[in-house]
Amino acid sequence: MLTSLCRQSPLALCLFTLCLLPTCIAEGQAPTLVATSETTETQSESPLRWWKGNLHTHSLWSDGDDFPEMIADWYASRGYNFLALSDHNILSQGQRWMKFEAIVKRAEPDVLEKYQTRFGSEWVETRGKSGEKDFEVRLKPLDEFGPLLNRAGKFLMIPGEEISDRAEGKPVHMNATNLQELIRPLGGDTVRETMENNLRSVLEQEKALGKEILAHLNHPNFGYAVTAEDLGYVIQERFFEVYNGHPAVNQLGDKEHMSIEKMWDTANAIRVCLLDAEPLFGIATDDSHEYHGRPGSTPGRGWVMVQSRFLTPEHLIKSMKRGDFYASSGVSLSKIQWDADRRRLSLEIAKQEGIDFVTEFVGIREAKSGEMPAPGDIGVILGTSDSLTPSFDCPNGIRLLRARVRSTEPHPNPSLKNQVCEAWTQPVVLPKK
Repeated sequence: MLTSLCRQSPLALCLFTLCLLPTCIAEGQAPTLVATSETTETQSESPLRWWKGNLHTHSLWSDGDDFPEMIADWYASRGYNFLALSDHNILSQGQRWMKFEAIVKRAEPDVLEKYQTRFGSEWVETRGKSGEKDFEVRLKPLDEFGPLLNRAGKFLMIPGEEISDRAEGKPVHMNATNLQELIRPLGGDTVRETMENNLRSVLEQEKALGKEILAHLNHPNFGYAVTAEDLGYVIQERFFEVYNGHPAVNQLGDKEHMSIEKMWDTANAIRVCLLDAEPLFGIATDDSHEYHGRPGSTPGRGWVMVQSRFLTPEHLIKSMKRGDFYASSGVSLSKIQWDADRRRLSLEIAKQEGIDFVTEFVGIREAKSGEMPAPGDIGVILGTSDSLTPSFDCPNGIRLLRARVRSTEPHPNPSLKNQVCEAWTQPVVLPKK
């Protein structure tokens, strides 16, 4: 929303206000949007609200270690409003039985007992004799278990797939949210071509079925497969994971590879300064696989907050395509405001007793027309603040601005050493001189 409004009317006041759900709240609660000139409501209108969700989750349908209902129940009971199951190269559709010994090998001996205790023996389906090799448990499809958990205006399951491909010997994974039909990996001679081919399949399904579908590039540093240049030049891809909670995705890079945030800024420098294209938006996800207390890729590490009047897949995705969302791994924001006339980005951070915050305003400096900014002008920290109401007046010569908020609170379920809770706003593109 910010970038589109600012481009349409550079002198307009681009204003939006958010009230974020706390990390753990009562199921289905949602904050009330503070009305502004853009959000004034009549009594007959549904209020703008902010919805918390995770778009990258795995179950027994691929390489997760729990039943999909159990996973959905975990999120629903912890204040999430929507969840997309995104198993590898499969949609949770049709009949699927799994040998119990294979389930236990992946999970825990009491996994079936937990499932039956939560949902009852009338719901859980088995066949064969317990203790024998032919004993199996049925994996319920989404269209069967979704209605059991969906609650209007409180919690929503959305179909998804992790399109898991390879190119040049490297993993190239892309999530598609709100798919209706399975998309098989198309491959390609290069990583970039593979991204383009699979993204094209998503866009073709979206057009053919008239459904809003969100495609995002997963964990680019997993296997150090995707470069900042790949992210920059595949301009049809508008979303990627700025934070993924799996501990094996090389979030911070190494001596030879950029961190994920540096990749984000570099890709956007290519898009904004060289290609005059739309910026890349950042989301946070769990990429969860383990649900039984063991270390690994566990749930509750990263999420998105999406501004929408309605909790439906179409409205959530439309909002994200406008940029009406931000990513978080634990920091709660109560307000984000962009004043295009003053070139001022302002935030309000939800206060937490005993917790301090530092906001960094990160930018890309303008280069000569048609040229890439120097490395030292990409991802520059333009200003910092330790206030709960930080703001930054962007000077001339800046093409892109975003904010990152870091707290002194250790992440309650870290995937990185010494990890703290953070939040990331979406980038604002400023006009050329």
